[in-house]
Amino acid sequence: MNADEIAAGRARWQARYDAARKRDADFTTLSGMAVDPVYGPPEGVAYPGFERIGWPGEYPYTRGLYPTGYRGRTWTIRQFAGFGNARQTNERYKMILGAGGGGLSVAFDMPTLMGRDSDDPQALGEVGHCGVAVDSAADMEVLFDGIDLAGVTTSMTISGPAVPVFCMYLVAAERQGADLSTLDGTLQTDIFKEYIAQKEWLFDPEPHLRLIGDLMEYCAREIPRYKPLSVSGYHIREAGSTAAQELAYTLADGFGYVELGLSRGLDVNVFAPGLSFFFDSHVDFFEEIAKFRAARRIWARWLRDVYGATSEKALWLRFHTQTAGVSLTAQQPVNNVVRTAVEALAAVLGGTNSLHTNALDETLALPTDESAEIALRTQQVLMEETGVTNVADPLGGSWYVEALTDKIEAEAEEIFARIKQLGGGGPHQIGPMTSGILRGIEDGWFTGHIAESAFAYQQALEKGEKKIVGVNCHTSTVAKDLEILRISHEVELEQRRVLAERKAARDDAAVKAAVARMVEASRTGENMIPAMLDAVRAEATLGEICDALRDEWGVYREPARF
Repeated sequence: MNADEIAAGRARWQARYDAARKRDADFTTLSGMAVDPVYGPPEGVAYPGFERIGWPGEYPYTRGLYPTGYRGRTWTIRQFAGFGNARQTNERYKMILGAGGGGLSVAFDMPTLMGRDSDDPQALGEVGHCGVAVDSAADMEVLFDGIDLAGVTTSMTISGPAVPVFCMYLVAAERQGADLSTLDGTLQTDIFKEYIAQKEWLFDPEPHLRLIGDLMEYCAREIPRYKPLSVSGYHIREAGSTAAQELAYTLADGFGYVELGLSRGLDVNVFAPGLSFFFDSHVDFFEEIAKFRAARRIWARWLRDVYGATSEKALWLRFHTQTAGVSLTAQQPVNNVVRTAVEALAAVLGGTNSLHTNALDETLALPTDESAEIALRTQQVLMEETGVTNVADPLGGSWYVEALTDKIEAEAEEIFARIKQLGGGGPHQIGPMTSGILRGIEDGWFTGHIAESAFAYQQALEKGEKKIVGVNCHTSTVAKDLEILRISHEVELEQRRVLAERKAARDDAAVKAAVARMVEASRTGENMIPAMLDAVRAEATLGEICDALRDEWGVYREPARF
């Protein structure tokens, strides 16, 4: 790019920056030195390839979505939390919000994640252990008691039974008196990544895609600010993928959901802004920063050039980041505070829109109040003390970071081409990327490549080529065992007792009629969300709703592979 083009770009950026709202904050260094809101090539100097870097708030968004960077708005501190029953988790949420958290993120227990009630035989011993137990809308009311759902953005990390859980969230907000059309938050919903990495599915892919399509239609029409799909790379990375694989598989899944929306006749400029992303921030500092920058650039280009989006917001890749759980160690767990801080800083320098920081004891148990507070304070130290909010994309133009960004992008593009080739036997009715994803799931292509990457890394650890402090180097320590949070068996007994009381007190005939009406809707082209909402209002449980759909659609079984 020649000097005149660069100067014109800087002028465009300056005009947008001047017009944008900025926070009332001190944007100088610790020593009081004034710094510019963005940096670029010196005036009058050409920079070959600068169009791939650009300016913040301008296509291809390598340097961020907003001309102000974090001077306009800092990232949302969204701590992921959930344990025991709804009352216990509600107390934790109030602690997080009271301590300065900006949004909530719900962790559900395993029975809930699998669409099972707490009294289901398969739930035995699991209730409340890895998240909060939610059986019906009444639990959701308790979960958010005293928390204004119309005023707080809420993320829910659940995919298989995401749609009925979302309906419970809407009914809880409705019972608070909220205007549902104004709700803002994110539902994970991403079912592709379950088949690729996490394994928490209910049905075959096609019925899940039916529900997701219905949800996208409903939210676009009724709750425009709510993001019905958070496409998740986090679980793909935690399963052992490389950074480039995480990026490519996640964005390919996102393209599949774009094709789903288009196949429903939705306007890409209307529904694409409702897609958000969820990435892992691992411990290799510069690789993660490059990954995030490449993600924005790839998404913007594909949405514009492949899927025909024309509005700016449809080109924006907005993402939440969680620090890498898989990087935490049970050995010398206090070291995890350092790992989490480094990973959080990488996410911030990569331009994340919201962030969760893991607690030091999460490799052993659910976080205690103290470790959860340390995780929260880690973000606040970064935000308030380090100066990282002063300059947009401060590493932009770094020879190393730009080369790494280009390299990860190129690897991702190679993977996209291979996924599309997988579906080469004929396009799926939804679209060509969807065809390749479904074939890759069926053939075990994704899981096989992730397994190979995980095995290669494990070999490098065992040979000592890669180091983990406290595990294969610097193993001596004076640290003592941590006190960890333990979930009492009484939680499960109490949850089952309350559930039995609720079932006894409701109108069973109304529940059965509402669930039957929902199943009837599933047999037609009718959008299923209104009928599912009616079932939830009648206090149908999550297990009852999901069991009715299992009876109708069957249960997915992963093919055996050797």
